[in-house]
Amino acid sequence: MRRLNGMDAMLLYSETPNLHTHTLKVAVIDASDYAGDFGFDAFWRTVARRLHLLDPLRFRLVDIPWRLHHPMWLEDCPVDLDYHLRRVPVPAPGRRRELDRVIGEIASTPLDRSKPLWEFHFAEGMADDRFALIGKVHHTLADGVASANLLARLMDLAGTEQDERDEQPTSCEAPSNRELLRAAQLDHVRNIAGLPGLVADAARGAVRLRRRDKQRRAVPDLAKPFNAPPTFLNHVVSPVRTFATATLSLAEVKETTRHLGVTFNDVVLAVAAGGLRELLLRYDGRADRPIMATVPVSTDKSPDRVTGNEIGGMMVSLPVHIDDPLERVRLTSLATTRAKENNDLLGPTLQGRMLEYLPPPLAPALFRAQAKRADHNRLMNVAISNVPGPRQRGHIGGAPVSEIYSVGVLSAGSAFNMTVWSYVDQLDIAVLSDDRTFDDPHEATDAVVHAFDVLRRACGLPPAGHVDSAMAPVGG
Repeated sequence: MRRLNGMDAMLLYSETPNLHTHTLKVAVIDASDYAGDFGFDAFWRTVARRLHLLDPLRFRLVDIPWRLHHPMWLEDCPVDLDYHLRRVPVPAPGRRRELDRVIGEIASTPLDRSKPLWEFHFAEGMADDRFALIGKVHHTLADGVASANLLARLMDLAGTEQDERDEQPTSCEAPSNRELLRAAQLDHVRNIAGLPGLVADAARGAVRLRRRDKQRRAVPDLAKPFNAPPTFLNHVVSPVRTFATATLSLAEVKETTRHLGVTFNDVVLAVAAGGLRELLLRYDGRADRPIMATVPVSTDKSPDRVTGNEIGGMMVSLPVHIDDPLERVRLTSLATTRAKENNDLLGPTLQGRMLEYLPPPLAPALFRAQAKRADHNRLMNVAISNVPGPRQRGHIGGAPVSEIYSVGVLSAGSAFNMTVWSYVDQLDIAVLSDDRTFDDPHEATDAVVHAFDVLRRACGLPPAGHVDSAMAPVGG
């Protein structure tokens, strides 16, 4: 048994009928050169033989009586693979647009909490002998780093060998209510003992941040904290999800980064700002103020961690009001530098430590009320993540994985989440939204790709090209 930490628990409590908190991991499989018939059976056998390596897929949630503490994970439980592994058809012609529509439909329904909190959907019927593994995993189980490590265990990577077995655990017995309450009491004693230290660290962090803020030069083109402006992206989020993907050349993104002398993440955020500017002008008719993005930051990047949420969040100003792409990069770099400094001054783990004290009896009701009413999130407009994926080509069931897409969750009052996942020679972009936001979700990915092309031209570099190893773009 293991207790959910504060961040894990928050992601569980914040799930509501219209705000699902599962994440998506999509691996596109290219079976065009596969020797034999690749299909669901090969995939099923791969998962079955590696289930002992995929620890969180064998966790089952156990609630504490009367919600006196955060729930616990019951570990090493048997898994009904016939329930968790599913086949799904992709309509003709079976290309990017059709796959993305299927992914959106899968994302629109919550996971059953009475079972281990994951599903793998095996998409069939795609063009060019492609298949897709669509993983729906509750965010409570794993953050971006843990998910990347989990996916690496499922895939075969060059130069690695996986320990395969055909055995499964046969049973896992939940502890009694008395044992659960005793463990909860001990945890509460430890939390009470640690509270003075947390308060002192929070106060010191606030003092450091206030002192540093006074030393900084004011920059009118940066958004002010807790003052995210209203946009078409910010409204009461619907339960229906839409999904869109696109691919950029990783070599071209790195070349652009070197040319500009900024970080990789600066370029990702600046390109996102350019795409969002185009969308704001189209839907709102204006983009006259910077907006705020929340950017997750991992506090534990261990390659062996496959479960849990060890993350904080930076609030980064996005200069969507700036037309010049090079000036957008400069302002984005300044904003990320300040956000990183703020995060360090406050303490990267402070947010997670504070969430340990989230009250289980009250939190779900408070999140439900917020989800129903929030039509504007003053803290942030959008969520943007940048996750480094495998640098080596992976295989599933003997067939190569050609692309990997990942995306997190939508928050109250914010219907835009973009995650970029670097994989071998690609930067794979995924956007999650709801059905009230875009006429076509691919408007978002198209705008981001266009913004990257505009930035390269402004740098005097060749225009962005298609990535041959990935599915063709929508409309391509």
